[in-house]
Amino acid sequence: MTESISLKKLDTGTLIACCLAVAAAQLCITVPSPINGNIQAAFGASGSQVAWVTSAFILPTAILELNFGVVGDLFGRKRLLVLGGFVLALGELLNATSQNITMLWIGQGLAGVGAAALFPSSLAVIAAATPEEKDRAKAVSTWALSISLASAVGPLSSGVLATVADFRWAFVPPVVLGLAVGVTCWVLVTDSRAPEGRSLDWPGQISIAVGLTALLWGIIEGGDRGWSSPAIVGSLALAAVALVGFFVAEKRAASPMFNLDLLRIPSFAAAAVVALAGMFGFIGTAYCVSIRLGAVMHLSALRAGLPFVILQLIPLLLAPVLSRMLTRVEPRWLLMGGLLPMAAGQFWIAALPVTTTSLTAFIGPVLLLGIGFICVVSSLTSAAVNAVPITMTGMASGATSLVREFGQALGPAVISTVAMSAASSVLVGRLSGADAGMEAAAGPLAVVNAGSDSARAAAQSALGHGMAVGVVICGCASLLGALVTLLLVRGSTARSAVGAGEPTVQTASA
Repeated sequence: MTESISLKKLDTGTLIACCLAVAAAQLCITVPSPINGNIQAAFGASGSQVAWVTSAFILPTAILELNFGVVGDLFGRKRLLVLGGFVLALGELLNATSQNITMLWIGQGLAGVGAAALFPSSLAVIAAATPEEKDRAKAVSTWALSISLASAVGPLSSGVLATVADFRWAFVPPVVLGLAVGVTCWVLVTDSRAPEGRSLDWPGQISIAVGLTALLWGIIEGGDRGWSSPAIVGSLALAAVALVGFFVAEKRAASPMFNLDLLRIPSFAAAAVVALAGMFGFIGTAYCVSIRLGAVMHLSALRAGLPFVILQLIPLLLAPVLSRMLTRVEPRWLLMGGLLPMAAGQFWIAALPVTTTSLTAFIGPVLLLGIGFICVVSSLTSAAVNAVPITMTGMASGATSLVREFGQALGPAVISTVAMSAASSVLVGRLSGADAGMEAAAGPLAVVNAGSDSARAAAQSALGHGMAVGVVICGCASLLGALVTLLLVRGSTARSAVGAGEPTVQTASA
Protein backbone atom coordinates (compact mmCIF):
# COMPACT_ATOMS: atom_id res chain seq x y z
CA MET A 1 0.00 0.00 0.00
CA THR A 2 1.37 3.36 -1.03
CA GLU A 3 1.26 6.32 1.33
CA SER A 4 0.05 9.54 -0.29
CA ILE A 5 2.54 11.43 1.88
CA SER A 6 5.90 9.72 2.47
CA LEU A 7 8.25 10.95 5.16
CA LYS A 8 11.95 10.07 5.15
CA LYS A 9 12.21 10.77 8.85
CA LEU A 10 9.72 11.15 11.67
CA ASP A 11 9.83 14.75 12.88
CA THR A 12 9.89 15.41 16.62
CA GLY A 13 6.65 17.38 16.66
CA THR A 14 4.68 14.55 15.07
CA LEU A 15 6.12 12.01 17.51
CA ILE A 16 5.29 14.20 20.51
CA ALA A 17 1.73 14.77 19.32
CA CYS A 18 1.14 11.05 18.63
CA CYS A 19 2.55 10.05 22.03
CA LEU A 20 0.33 12.64 23.74
CA ALA A 21 -2.68 11.31 21.83
CA VAL A 22 -2.22 7.69 22.85
CA ALA A 23 -1.33 8.69 26.42
CA ALA A 24 -4.60 10.64 26.74
CA ALA A 25 -6.63 7.70 25.43
CA GLN A 26 -4.89 5.21 27.73
CA LEU A 27 -5.16 7.44 30.80
CA CYS A 28 -8.93 7.61 30.38
CA ILE A 29 -9.16 3.81 30.58
CA THR A 30 -7.47 3.74 34.00
CA VAL A 31 -9.12 6.77 35.63
CA PRO A 32 -12.29 5.00 36.94
CA SER A 33 -10.45 2.13 38.69
CA PRO A 34 -9.78 3.86 42.06
CA ILE A 35 -13.11 5.70 42.16
CA ASN A 36 -15.60 2.88 41.47
CA GLY A 37 -16.49 2.96 45.18
CA ASN A 38 -17.09 6.73 45.06
CA ILE A 39 -19.26 6.35 41.95
CA GLN A 40 -21.28 3.58 43.59
CA ALA A 41 -21.83 5.64 46.75
CA ALA A 42 -22.64 8.91 44.96
CA PHE A 43 -25.21 7.45 42.58
CA GLY A 44 -26.42 4.48 44.66
CA ALA A 45 -25.37 2.27 41.75
CA SER A 46 -25.61 -1.50 41.65
CA GLY A 47 -22.67 -3.73 40.77
CA SER A 48 -23.80 -4.04 37.15
CA GLN A 49 -24.24 -0.28 36.83
CA VAL A 50 -20.70 0.30 38.07
CA ALA A 51 -19.42 -2.35 35.63
CA TRP A 52 -20.91 -0.31 32.78
CA VAL A 53 -18.67 2.65 33.67
CA THR A 54 -15.62 0.79 32.36
CA SER A 55 -17.43 -1.15 29.65
CA ALA A 56 -19.09 1.95 28.22
CA PHE A 57 -15.63 3.33 27.39
CA ILE A 58 -13.96 0.17 26.13
CA LEU A 59 -16.84 -1.14 24.00
CA PRO A 60 -16.89 1.68 21.38
CA THR A 61 -13.10 1.65 21.36
CA ALA A 62 -13.11 -2.04 20.49
CA ILE A 63 -15.82 -2.01 17.82
CA LEU A 64 -14.73 1.19 16.05
CA GLU A 65 -10.94 0.86 16.05
CA LEU A 66 -10.69 -1.29 12.90
CA ASN A 67 -12.84 0.95 10.73
CA PHE A 68 -11.31 4.13 12.13
CA GLY A 69 -8.00 2.84 10.80
CA VAL A 70 -9.61 2.76 7.36
CA VAL A 71 -11.14 6.23 7.86
CA GLY A 72 -7.68 7.61 8.60
CA ASP A 73 -6.29 5.97 5.47
CA LEU A 74 -9.06 7.47 3.35
CA PHE A 75 -9.42 10.99 4.72
CA GLY A 76 -6.16 11.70 6.54
CA ARG A 77 -4.92 10.57 9.93
CA LYS A 78 -4.25 14.09 11.17
CA ARG A 79 -7.93 14.99 10.90
CA LEU A 80 -8.87 11.88 12.83
CA LEU A 81 -6.36 12.67 15.59
CA VAL A 82 -7.67 16.21 15.97
CA LEU A 83 -11.30 15.09 15.97
CA GLY A 84 -10.54 12.21 18.36
CA GLY A 85 -8.91 14.56 20.86
CA PHE A 86 -11.87 16.94 20.91
CA VAL A 87 -14.45 14.11 21.13
CA LEU A 88 -12.47 12.59 24.01
CA ALA A 89 -12.47 15.95 25.80
CA LEU A 90 -16.23 16.36 25.29
CA GLY A 91 -16.96 12.91 26.71
CA GLU A 92 -14.75 13.52 29.75
CA LEU A 93 -16.44 16.90 30.29
CA LEU A 94 -19.77 15.07 30.53
CA ASN A 95 -18.17 12.75 33.09
CA ALA A 96 -16.83 15.68 35.10
CA THR A 97 -20.30 17.25 35.28
CA SER A 98 -22.35 14.06 35.59
CA GLN A 99 -25.34 14.18 37.89
CA ASN A 100 -26.37 10.54 37.56
CA ILE A 101 -24.99 7.21 36.42
CA THR A 102 -26.65 7.45 32.99
CA MET A 103 -24.88 10.71 32.21
CA LEU A 104 -21.60 9.08 33.24
CA TRP A 105 -22.23 6.18 30.86
CA ILE A 106 -22.91 8.57 27.99
CA GLY A 107 -19.74 10.51 28.73
CA GLN A 108 -17.68 7.33 28.91
CA GLY A 109 -19.13 6.09 25.62
CA LEU A 110 -18.37 9.37 23.85
CA ALA A 111 -14.84 9.41 25.26
CA GLY A 112 -14.43 5.82 24.04
CA VAL A 113 -15.30 6.93 20.50
CA GLY A 114 -12.55 9.54 20.72
CA ALA A 115 -10.08 6.93 21.99
CA ALA A 116 -11.02 4.64 19.10
CA ALA A 117 -9.82 7.36 16.73
CA LEU A 118 -6.62 8.09 18.66
CA PHE A 119 -5.21 4.59 19.13
CA PRO A 120 -4.90 3.45 15.48
CA SER A 121 -4.30 6.91 14.01
CA SER A 122 -1.37 7.77 16.27
CA LEU A 123 0.33 4.48 15.45
CA ALA A 124 -0.40 4.76 11.73
CA VAL A 125 1.12 8.25 11.53
CA ILE A 126 4.33 6.96 13.11
CA ALA A 127 4.41 3.95 10.75
CA ALA A 128 3.99 6.15 7.68
CA ALA A 129 6.90 8.34 8.76
CA THR A 130 9.36 5.54 9.62
CA PRO A 131 10.05 3.34 6.58
CA GLU A 132 13.25 2.00 8.18
CA GLU A 133 12.64 -0.81 10.68
CA LYS A 134 15.23 0.49 13.15
CA ASP A 135 13.70 3.98 13.21
CA ARG A 136 10.25 2.48 13.51
CA ALA A 137 11.21 0.27 16.45
CA LYS A 138 12.65 3.26 18.29
CA ALA A 139 9.55 5.37 17.63
CA VAL A 140 7.20 2.57 18.68
CA SER A 141 9.13 2.08 21.91
CA THR A 142 8.56 5.77 22.71
CA TRP A 143 4.89 5.42 21.77
CA ALA A 144 4.53 2.35 24.00
CA LEU A 145 6.34 4.11 26.85
CA SER A 146 3.69 6.84 26.67
CA ILE A 147 1.02 4.18 27.23
CA SER A 148 2.85 2.82 30.27
CA LEU A 149 3.32 6.29 31.76
CA ALA A 150 -0.35 7.16 31.26
CA SER A 151 -1.41 3.83 32.79
CA ALA A 152 0.59 4.65 35.93
CA VAL A 153 -0.43 8.31 36.16
CA GLY A 154 -4.16 7.68 35.58
CA PRO A 155 -5.08 5.85 38.80
CA LEU A 156 -2.71 8.01 40.87
CA SER A 157 -4.19 11.32 39.71
CA SER A 158 -7.70 9.89 39.96
CA GLY A 159 -7.15 8.68 43.52
CA VAL A 160 -5.55 11.94 44.69
CA LEU A 161 -8.24 14.18 43.19
CA ALA A 162 -11.12 12.03 44.47
CA THR A 163 -9.57 12.05 47.96
CA VAL A 164 -9.12 15.84 48.24
CA ALA A 165 -12.24 16.82 46.26
CA ASP A 166 -15.39 15.43 44.65
CA PHE A 167 -14.71 12.32 42.56
CA ARG A 168 -15.82 14.14 39.39
CA TRP A 169 -12.60 16.14 39.50
CA ALA A 170 -10.80 12.94 38.48
CA PHE A 171 -12.20 13.50 34.97
CA VAL A 172 -10.87 17.05 34.64
CA PRO A 173 -7.27 16.15 33.65
CA PRO A 174 -8.58 14.00 30.75
CA VAL A 175 -10.62 16.98 29.54
CA VAL A 176 -7.49 19.13 29.47
CA LEU A 177 -5.49 16.36 27.82
CA GLY A 178 -8.12 15.83 25.14
CA LEU A 179 -8.12 19.52 24.24
CA ALA A 180 -4.30 19.52 24.24
CA VAL A 181 -4.30 16.54 21.87
CA GLY A 182 -6.65 18.26 19.43
CA VAL A 183 -4.61 21.47 19.35
CA THR A 184 -1.19 19.79 19.36
CA CYS A 185 -2.07 17.38 16.57
CA TRP A 186 -3.49 20.24 14.49
CA VAL A 187 -0.30 22.25 14.86
CA LEU A 188 2.43 19.60 14.87
CA VAL A 189 1.37 16.44 13.03
CA THR A 190 2.51 15.90 9.45
CA ASP A 191 -0.48 14.27 7.75
CA SER A 192 -0.48 10.96 5.90
CA ARG A 193 -3.03 8.70 4.27
CA ALA A 194 -3.15 5.51 2.20
CA PRO A 195 -6.47 5.39 0.32
CA GLU A 196 -5.43 2.90 -2.37
CA GLY A 197 -7.51 -0.26 -2.10
CA ARG A 198 -9.22 0.88 1.11
CA SER A 199 -12.99 1.09 1.65
CA LEU A 200 -15.34 1.05 4.61
CA ASP A 201 -17.05 -2.25 5.40
CA TRP A 202 -20.39 -0.96 6.64
CA PRO A 203 -22.23 -4.32 6.89
CA GLY A 204 -19.33 -5.77 8.86
CA GLN A 205 -19.02 -2.71 11.10
CA ILE A 206 -22.74 -2.50 11.88
CA SER A 207 -23.18 -6.22 12.53
CA ILE A 208 -20.13 -6.50 14.83
CA ALA A 209 -21.20 -3.36 16.73
CA VAL A 210 -24.74 -4.64 17.27
CA GLY A 211 -23.54 -8.14 18.14
CA LEU A 212 -20.93 -7.16 20.73
CA THR A 213 -23.11 -4.46 22.31
CA ALA A 214 -26.12 -6.78 22.64
CA LEU A 215 -23.92 -9.54 24.06
CA LEU A 216 -22.33 -7.25 26.64
CA TRP A 217 -25.67 -5.71 27.65
CA GLY A 218 -27.25 -9.14 28.08
CA ILE A 219 -24.38 -10.39 30.25
CA ILE A 220 -24.23 -7.29 32.47
CA GLU A 221 -27.99 -6.99 32.96
CA GLY A 222 -28.69 -10.72 33.19
CA GLY A 223 -27.73 -10.90 36.84
CA ASP A 224 -30.13 -8.11 37.83
CA ARG A 225 -33.07 -8.83 35.50
CA GLY A 226 -32.87 -12.63 35.51
CA TRP A 227 -31.57 -14.81 32.69
CA SER A 228 -35.08 -15.83 31.66
CA SER A 229 -36.21 -12.22 31.32
CA PRO A 230 -37.57 -11.50 27.80
CA ALA A 231 -35.22 -8.51 27.51
CA ILE A 232 -32.15 -10.64 28.31
CA VAL A 233 -33.20 -13.55 26.09
CA GLY A 234 -33.94 -11.09 23.29
CA SER A 235 -30.61 -9.33 23.74
CA LEU A 236 -28.59 -12.54 23.63
CA ALA A 237 -30.61 -13.77 20.62
CA LEU A 238 -29.93 -10.47 18.84
CA ALA A 239 -26.23 -10.85 19.63
CA ALA A 240 -26.17 -14.35 18.12
CA VAL A 241 -28.00 -13.23 14.96
CA ALA A 242 -25.78 -10.15 14.54
CA LEU A 243 -22.55 -12.10 15.02
CA VAL A 244 -23.66 -14.71 12.50
CA GLY A 245 -24.53 -11.79 10.21
CA PHE A 246 -20.99 -10.45 10.68
CA PHE A 247 -19.45 -13.70 9.45
CA VAL A 248 -21.84 -13.78 6.47
CA ALA A 249 -21.05 -10.14 5.65
CA GLU A 250 -17.29 -10.72 5.83
CA LYS A 251 -17.53 -13.79 3.61
CA ARG A 252 -19.31 -11.75 0.92
CA ALA A 253 -17.47 -8.43 1.28
CA ALA A 254 -15.14 -7.30 -1.50
CA SER A 255 -12.93 -5.55 1.08
CA PRO A 256 -13.72 -7.20 4.44
CA MET A 257 -12.57 -5.71 7.73
CA PHE A 258 -11.76 -9.29 8.79
CA ASN A 259 -10.74 -12.09 6.42
CA LEU A 260 -12.29 -15.30 7.72
CA ASP A 261 -9.40 -17.34 6.32
CA LEU A 262 -7.37 -16.14 9.31
CA LEU A 263 -9.43 -18.38 11.58
CA ARG A 264 -8.12 -21.43 9.72
CA ILE A 265 -4.62 -20.69 11.03
CA PRO A 266 -4.39 -22.45 14.45
CA SER A 267 -1.78 -20.10 15.94
CA PHE A 268 -3.78 -17.00 15.02
CA ALA A 269 -7.06 -18.44 16.33
CA ALA A 270 -5.25 -19.44 19.52
CA ALA A 271 -3.79 -15.94 19.93
CA ALA A 272 -7.30 -14.51 19.64
CA VAL A 273 -8.55 -16.86 22.37
CA VAL A 274 -5.61 -15.91 24.58
CA ALA A 275 -6.28 -12.20 24.00
CA LEU A 276 -9.90 -12.62 25.06
CA ALA A 277 -9.18 -14.84 28.07
CA GLY A 278 -6.11 -12.96 29.28
CA MET A 279 -7.64 -9.49 29.16
CA PHE A 280 -10.95 -10.79 30.54
CA GLY A 281 -9.10 -12.15 33.58
CA PHE A 282 -6.86 -9.14 34.08
CA ILE A 283 -9.55 -6.43 33.93
CA GLY A 284 -12.04 -8.63 35.79
CA THR A 285 -9.54 -8.92 38.64
CA ALA A 286 -8.87 -5.17 38.63
CA TYR A 287 -12.63 -4.53 38.81
CA CYS A 288 -13.00 -6.85 41.81
CA VAL A 289 -10.09 -5.24 43.65
CA SER A 290 -11.45 -1.73 43.05
CA ILE A 291 -14.96 -2.65 44.26
CA ARG A 292 -13.58 -4.58 47.20
CA LEU A 293 -11.34 -1.77 48.47
CA GLY A 294 -13.64 1.13 47.61
CA ALA A 295 -17.30 0.13 47.74
CA VAL A 296 -17.03 -2.74 50.25
CA MET A 297 -14.22 -1.69 52.62
CA HIS A 298 -14.73 2.07 52.12
CA LEU A 299 -11.08 3.02 51.67
CA SER A 300 -10.31 6.45 50.26
CA ALA A 301 -9.87 6.69 46.50
CA LEU A 302 -6.15 7.29 46.98
CA ARG A 303 -5.62 4.17 49.09
CA ALA A 304 -7.86 2.13 46.80
CA GLY A 305 -5.83 3.35 43.82
CA LEU A 306 -2.35 2.50 45.12
CA PRO A 307 -2.44 -1.17 44.02
CA PHE A 308 -3.27 0.04 40.51
CA VAL A 309 -0.33 2.44 40.53
CA ILE A 310 2.00 -0.46 41.41
CA LEU A 311 0.29 -2.62 38.80
CA GLN A 312 0.85 -0.09 36.03
CA LEU A 313 4.42 0.80 37.05
CA ILE A 314 5.57 -2.77 36.33
CA PRO A 315 5.06 -2.43 32.54
CA LEU A 316 6.90 0.88 32.65
CA LEU A 317 9.93 -0.70 34.35
CA LEU A 318 9.99 -3.84 32.22
CA ALA A 319 9.29 -2.26 28.82
CA PRO A 320 12.99 -1.82 27.83
CA VAL A 321 13.79 -5.44 28.72
CA LEU A 322 10.77 -6.83 26.90
CA SER A 323 11.49 -4.86 23.73
CA ARG A 324 14.75 -6.82 23.48
CA MET A 325 13.17 -10.13 24.47
CA LEU A 326 10.60 -9.83 21.69
CA THR A 327 13.40 -10.17 19.15
CA ARG A 328 15.06 -13.13 20.90
CA VAL A 329 12.29 -15.21 22.52
CA GLU A 330 9.34 -16.86 20.79
CA PRO A 331 6.06 -15.07 21.60
CA ARG A 332 4.69 -18.45 22.68
CA TRP A 333 7.02 -18.59 25.67
CA LEU A 334 6.48 -14.94 26.58
CA LEU A 335 2.73 -15.59 26.57
CA MET A 336 3.19 -18.59 28.85
CA GLY A 337 5.54 -16.55 31.04
CA GLY A 338 2.81 -13.93 31.41
CA LEU A 339 -0.34 -15.99 31.81
CA LEU A 340 0.99 -18.28 34.55
CA PRO A 341 2.11 -15.42 36.89
CA MET A 342 -1.22 -13.70 36.22
CA ALA A 343 -3.09 -16.84 37.30
CA ALA A 344 -0.92 -17.15 40.43
CA GLY A 345 -1.59 -13.52 41.36
CA GLN A 346 -5.32 -13.95 40.80
CA PHE A 347 -5.60 -17.05 42.99
CA TRP A 348 -3.54 -15.25 45.63
CA ILE A 349 -5.92 -12.27 45.65
CA ALA A 350 -8.92 -14.62 45.86
CA ALA A 351 -7.42 -16.18 48.99
CA LEU A 352 -7.05 -12.86 50.82
CA PRO A 353 -9.84 -12.20 53.37
CA VAL A 354 -12.14 -9.35 52.34
CA THR A 355 -11.12 -7.41 55.45
CA THR A 356 -7.50 -7.29 54.20
CA THR A 357 -6.82 -3.65 53.28
CA SER A 358 -3.08 -3.35 53.85
CA LEU A 359 -1.15 -2.33 50.75
CA THR A 360 1.64 -4.70 51.83
CA ALA A 361 -0.70 -7.69 51.50
CA PHE A 362 -1.47 -6.77 47.89
CA ILE A 363 2.10 -6.10 46.73
CA GLY A 364 2.92 -9.76 46.01
CA PRO A 365 -0.10 -10.67 43.89
CA VAL A 366 -0.14 -7.26 42.19
CA LEU A 367 3.50 -7.68 41.16
CA LEU A 368 2.64 -11.05 39.62
CA LEU A 369 -0.31 -9.49 37.81
CA GLY A 370 1.79 -6.61 36.51
CA ILE A 371 4.59 -8.84 35.24
CA GLY A 372 2.10 -11.19 33.62
CA PHE A 373 0.15 -8.36 32.02
CA ILE A 374 3.12 -6.72 30.28
CA CYS A 375 4.40 -10.09 29.02
CA VAL A 376 1.00 -10.99 27.56
CA VAL A 377 0.31 -7.61 25.98
CA SER A 378 3.82 -7.33 24.54
CA SER A 379 3.77 -10.75 22.90
CA LEU A 380 0.13 -11.09 21.81
CA THR A 381 0.45 -9.10 18.60
CA SER A 382 3.67 -10.87 17.64
CA ALA A 383 2.09 -14.28 18.31
CA ALA A 384 -0.86 -13.38 16.09
CA VAL A 385 0.96 -11.77 13.17
CA ASN A 386 3.84 -14.25 13.08
CA ALA A 387 1.27 -16.90 12.21
CA VAL A 388 -0.16 -15.19 9.12
CA PRO A 389 1.14 -14.21 5.67
CA ILE A 390 2.91 -10.85 5.58
CA THR A 391 0.10 -9.33 3.48
CA MET A 392 -2.43 -10.02 6.26
CA THR A 393 -0.47 -8.74 9.25
CA GLY A 394 -2.40 -5.49 9.46
CA MET A 395 -5.74 -7.25 9.59
CA ALA A 396 -4.40 -9.80 12.10
CA SER A 397 -3.11 -7.04 14.37
CA GLY A 398 -6.36 -5.09 14.18
CA ALA A 399 -8.51 -8.16 14.83
CA THR A 400 -6.36 -9.13 17.83
CA SER A 401 -6.75 -5.61 19.18
CA LEU A 402 -10.54 -5.81 18.84
CA VAL A 403 -10.71 -9.15 20.65
CA ARG A 404 -8.31 -7.94 23.35
CA GLU A 405 -10.35 -4.83 24.08
CA PHE A 406 -13.65 -6.69 24.03
CA GLY A 407 -12.11 -9.03 26.61
CA GLN A 408 -11.41 -5.96 28.74
CA ALA A 409 -15.06 -4.92 28.43
CA LEU A 410 -16.30 -8.44 29.12
CA GLY A 411 -14.23 -8.86 32.31
CA PRO A 412 -16.13 -6.42 34.56
CA ALA A 413 -19.42 -7.48 32.97
CA VAL A 414 -19.12 -11.19 33.70
CA ILE A 415 -17.29 -10.91 37.00
CA SER A 416 -19.73 -8.32 38.34
CA THR A 417 -22.66 -10.60 37.48
CA VAL A 418 -20.99 -13.64 39.03
CA ALA A 419 -19.79 -11.85 42.18
CA MET A 420 -23.10 -10.11 42.93
CA SER A 421 -25.12 -13.26 42.25
CA ALA A 422 -22.87 -15.30 44.54
CA ALA A 423 -23.10 -12.64 47.26
CA SER A 424 -26.90 -12.49 46.99
CA SER A 425 -27.10 -16.30 47.29
CA VAL A 426 -25.08 -16.19 50.52
CA LEU A 427 -27.41 -13.52 51.95
CA VAL A 428 -30.58 -15.56 51.37
CA GLY A 429 -32.32 -15.96 54.74
CA ARG A 430 -29.75 -13.86 56.60
CA LEU A 431 -31.50 -10.49 56.21
CA SER A 432 -34.92 -9.35 57.29
CA GLY A 433 -37.21 -6.34 57.12
CA ALA A 434 -35.84 -3.22 55.45
CA ASP A 435 -32.42 -4.82 54.92
CA ALA A 436 -33.94 -7.70 52.95
CA GLY A 437 -36.00 -5.27 50.88
CA MET A 438 -32.90 -3.17 50.18
CA GLU A 439 -30.97 -6.22 49.00
CA ALA A 440 -33.81 -7.34 46.75
CA ALA A 441 -34.15 -3.88 45.20
CA ALA A 442 -30.53 -2.77 44.84
CA GLY A 443 -28.30 -5.73 45.64
CA PRO A 444 -25.66 -6.44 48.30
CA LEU A 445 -23.63 -3.30 47.59
CA ALA A 446 -26.56 -1.20 48.78
CA VAL A 447 -26.74 -3.18 52.02
CA VAL A 448 -23.02 -2.89 52.76
CA ASN A 449 -23.32 0.89 52.43
CA ALA A 450 -26.70 1.67 53.98
CA GLY A 451 -27.97 -1.35 55.91
CA SER A 452 -28.07 -1.96 59.67
CA ASP A 453 -24.83 -2.86 61.43
CA SER A 454 -25.52 -6.60 61.42
CA ALA A 455 -26.69 -6.48 57.79
CA ARG A 456 -23.55 -4.59 56.76
CA ALA A 457 -21.34 -7.23 58.35
CA ALA A 458 -23.28 -10.01 56.62
CA ALA A 459 -23.15 -8.21 53.27
CA GLN A 460 -19.42 -7.58 53.64
CA SER A 461 -18.77 -11.27 54.22
CA ALA A 462 -21.07 -12.25 51.33
CA LEU A 463 -19.42 -9.81 48.95
CA GLY A 464 -16.00 -11.11 50.00
CA HIS A 465 -17.16 -14.58 48.97
CA GLY A 466 -18.61 -13.29 45.70
CA MET A 467 -15.46 -11.37 44.80
CA ALA A 468 -13.30 -14.41 45.59
CA VAL A 469 -15.41 -16.55 43.26
CA GLY A 470 -15.09 -13.91 40.55
CA VAL A 471 -11.30 -13.68 40.86
CA VAL A 472 -10.98 -17.49 40.82
CA ILE A 473 -12.82 -17.45 37.49
CA CYS A 474 -10.31 -14.85 36.28
CA GLY A 475 -7.46 -17.12 37.34
CA CYS A 476 -9.06 -20.04 35.49
CA ALA A 477 -9.33 -17.86 32.37
CA SER A 478 -5.59 -17.17 32.57
CA LEU A 479 -4.85 -20.90 32.94
CA LEU A 480 -7.08 -21.60 29.94
CA GLY A 481 -5.08 -19.08 27.94
CA ALA A 482 -1.83 -20.75 29.02
CA LEU A 483 -3.13 -24.17 27.97
CA VAL A 484 -4.28 -22.90 24.56
CA THR A 485 -0.89 -21.23 24.09
CA LEU A 486 0.99 -24.41 24.94
CA LEU A 487 -1.08 -26.57 22.60
CA LEU A 488 -1.69 -24.33 19.59
CA VAL A 489 0.60 -21.29 19.39
CA ARG A 490 3.62 -22.03 17.22
CA GLY A 491 6.34 -20.02 15.50
CA SER A 492 5.62 -19.31 11.85
CA THR A 493 7.36 -21.41 9.22
CA ALA A 494 5.90 -19.38 6.38
CA ARG A 495 7.53 -16.05 7.15
CA SER A 496 10.26 -14.52 9.24
CA ALA A 497 9.56 -13.50 12.81
CA VAL A 498 8.23 -10.05 13.43
CA GLY A 499 10.51 -7.73 15.35
CA ALA A 500 9.60 -5.41 18.14
CA GLY A 501 8.84 -2.57 15.81
CA GLU A 502 6.78 -4.51 13.28
CA PRO A 503 3.38 -4.21 14.96
CA THR A 504 3.39 -0.57 13.96
CA VAL A 505 3.22 -1.48 10.29
CA GLN A 506 0.55 -4.03 11.00
CA THR A 507 -1.71 -1.69 12.86
CA ALA A 508 -1.08 1.15 10.51
CA SER A 509 -2.31 -0.78 7.56
CA ALA A 510 -5.26 -2.29 9.37
